[in-house]
Amino acid sequence: MRRTSLLLVFGFILTFTQAQVDTGAEEETGGEDDHVELFTTPTTKMGAATSDFGYNLFRALASREAATNVFLAPLSVSAALTQLSMGGSEQAERQLHRALRYHTLQDPQLHRTLKDLLASVKTAGKGLSLAARLCLTRRIRLKQEFFDLVEQQYGVRPKTLQGGAKDMKEVNDWVSQETSNNVQRFLAKPLPRNSFIHTVSAAHFTGKWTTRFGTDDQMMNFQLDGGTPVRVPMMQQVNYPMKLGVDSDLGCTIAQISMQDDVSMFVFLPNDVTSNLTLMEDSLTAEFVQDLSMTLLPAQVTLTLPKMKFSYSTDLQPLLGDLGLTDWLENPDLEKISSQVTKLSTVNHKVVMETVPEGNQYPSPSSTPGHLTYRVDRPFIYLIRDDPSGALLFIGRVVNPKDLRM
Repeated sequence: MRRTSLLLVFGFILTFTQAQVDTGAEEETGGEDDHVELFTTPTTKMGAATSDFGYNLFRALASREAATNVFLAPLSVSAALTQLSMGGSEQAERQLHRALRYHTLQDPQLHRTLKDLLASVKTAGKGLSLAARLCLTRRIRLKQEFFDLVEQQYGVRPKTLQGGAKDMKEVNDWVSQETSNNVQRFLAKPLPRNSFIHTVSAAHFTGKWTTRFGTDDQMMNFQLDGGTPVRVPMMQQVNYPMKLGVDSDLGCTIAQISMQDDVSMFVFLPNDVTSNLTLMEDSLTAEFVQDLSMTLLPAQVTLTLPKMKFSYSTDLQPLLGDLGLTDWLENPDLEKISSQVTKLSTVNHKVVMETVPEGNQYPSPSSTPGHLTYRVDRPFIYLIRDDPSGALLFIGRVVNPKDLRM
């Protein structure tokens, strides 16, 4: 487990705008304790594996798209690539499972466990919808047994591509249906006719807070690295209940904000205005975040967060080499899909997310605002996590909220 040194704060002002902590009581947590097993059930172990895959993929994406907004919903990518792994030889499946972090599980019911995890995080109250599917070209002779196997395990049959605009419409219509019409135009252009296999992964998330914010958005400054501040809509609320801690090693303050139906948002806010968040990105693991959930301390703060509403799409296939799949990409050995040589052409991914001020509880009615302030007014990293399973649902780096687009 990563050793954490969290400076936990009580009874004094946290002025994050200057990224300084006033003098006050502090407590060091962590140390050279004996290793404690944090994930003890098949579901939480699967949640940890899919999360670690997601953190690795996010690091690769963040490195490729330096100093820009980037977002990812890793569970949908895991689901699509897991379906693909069912078409490989034993060695090819082992290679892909290692990248997906399944080699840590030793779970003979891996597909059932993943299916159960997907079902648990898609319950209505969590605000998450996912879509994951394979699309295969007709230019190779396909084995129908593979189609039957994937459909039996995951309830979705791989799509055979006919070629042209009709495929694009059918894929877009299917993604829209799976996400309750929230992810539109998944494909902006037809898939190449000379391609082989494509994965489709999409997600929509509507943030539903446990404690509501004030209903009136306020236009406030968001500091940019080396640039003029931009005015963006912010949500703000005094006496907001959350959990806080300062990690002096990472140079940031970490918040855990409760959302409805056992979901949390973690925010990693650097002490300085910088778009280089590599140190925080590199620290992220399933164990570290689980440790944070048990270590951060409750506080009531004046909380200010950007109001976010955006979509983001990309092809993740070029990043798979960074996850140890360079050899697999050259020779995936998908013998259960076709006896002909075939390769993975694209890993298309699109996410849509929205946060709104509404919640099902009101903050403390105290007329006197507390002294703690958490103002997210500069580049930051956030993640959305399912608390019971520990599964990473969404992760993003926000460098400039003004650039977020639907």
